Amino acid sequence: MSIPLILASQSRPRRDVLFSAGICPTIRVSHVDEPAALEREAASLGTTVDNLTVEQRVMILATAKAEAVHQAYRNIADAASHASGERIVGFPLKATGQAPGSGERVTLRADEVQSADSVKTRDFSGVTVPTVTEPIADFLDGRPSLTRSKVGPLILGCDSMFLMDGECYGKPHSEEVARERLRAMRGSTGELWTGHCLIDFASGRMVRGASKATLHFCDYSDRDIERYIATGEPLEVAGSFTLEGFGGAFIDSIEGDPHGIIGLSLPLARRLAAQLGVEWTDLWNVKRSDLAPTVEYDSKTGAEKPLPPKENVHQPGDGWVVCDCGRKHWGTNGASGVLLARRDETTGEATHVVMQHRAAWSAEGGTWGIPGGATADGESPIEGALRESYEEANITPEDIDVVGSYCEDHGPWAYTTVFAFEKPGHRVEPKANDDESMEIEWVPIDEVPNRKLLTAMRTDWPNFAKRLRDLADVRNNGRNER
Repeated sequence: MSIPLILASQSRPRRDVLFSAGICPTIRVSHVDEPAALEREAASLGTTVDNLTVEQRVMILATAKAEAVHQAYRNIADAASHASGERIVGFPLKATGQAPGSGERVTLRADEVQSADSVKTRDFSGVTVPTVTEPIADFLDGRPSLTRSKVGPLILGCDSMFLMDGECYGKPHSEEVARERLRAMRGSTGELWTGHCLIDFASGRMVRGASKATLHFCDYSDRDIERYIATGEPLEVAGSFTLEGFGGAFIDSIEGDPHGIIGLSLPLARRLAAQLGVEWTDLWNVKRSDLAPTVEYDSKTGAEKPLPPKENVHQPGDGWVVCDCGRKHWGTNGASGVLLARRDETTGEATHVVMQHRAAWSAEGGTWGIPGGATADGESPIEGALRESYEEANITPEDIDVVGSYCEDHGPWAYTTVFAFEKPGHRVEPKANDDESMEIEWVPIDEVPNRKLLTAMRTDWPNFAKRLRDLADVRNNGRNER
């Protein structure tokens, strides 16, 4: 398996540069307050932001982004490593059911357990699922995970700024600012700087560098400017232009690193990886055949499937697994999610759970379930669940205790539900962080069955509710004994 690369940026061009070079990165948005980061660093240097060089600025922001994602992963790994309780594994494809009109038990075939034409997610209601139980600690020991990685994942942060006539330009954000800048840039020369920070999660080592390219712009017209602004392209890119888009025709020549203009210098990233002892080809995880896009169609109707938002890009671990149950499941490494409960401060009773109202474009869109998704390369199921729930629902891993799990094992694919409680004295404030959710909210446990639930959640909920209450009782009894 290749060494995973995490890109601390939602920039599609940066992702595309890596993908075209054979690396499909995991995208993790840093959520860095850029002005605040510059102010803090300038203050620590005894100066002001205005006195920082463009190189200093891009390096400060690239480092802040990489460090923020690194800390988020550290919080996830720490929460997973302190998981306690039992891991229950169910094997539904070995399930038995009650023969109609008799007292005999019969083994169910996969197509009897779940019809691909009747539901979109698994439904094993009405069958007896054989299970095994083991301590979570036993399962975690020796399994691939962030904490046991010898090298990687590598976390890459980048930031770009344009320098012209001694002034630094970031993203204009508005048509007015873009118009002013584009008028000043025509027929002129400027420098595009891109800072890079690469962190090895396993060792904590950090390396940094910056790329620079000099650009010469043609003498484009006012009409060109207005038409370019109308495309929307220059509003959210450093310097108000792109090399690989509509703006590329207005750049007459380039001196220096062209990849840095797009926002990520491949040669510099290769050199930084080498400083961490990683060969560039160890990061390759894309086949040339993966570069051609494909379209999926519904197997029943032949119609094109609803597509997720264009911002949702393929990441390591994404993909469908054809299962022995007769269905396709999401997640080449399996999938997982977090069922987070809140306990009454006085009684210790589990009172609420965090629920996700799924986006209309997702499988069984409009139903309620728990935040989760595909397990990425190099993650354990618990780590994947914690990461996905943090990204989707703002379930901060440092504020919760993992107290158990349930794994539904289909053989080639498995889904792990991670049971967790808020830590005493901590509060999780869930919210929809991306377009995979219509809403995220705390739902009273007794009201959960009244929601329109995802098929799998509707099937599992009675057992999940009982287990949450049992886990709450155990923890409450332990507290009382102390």
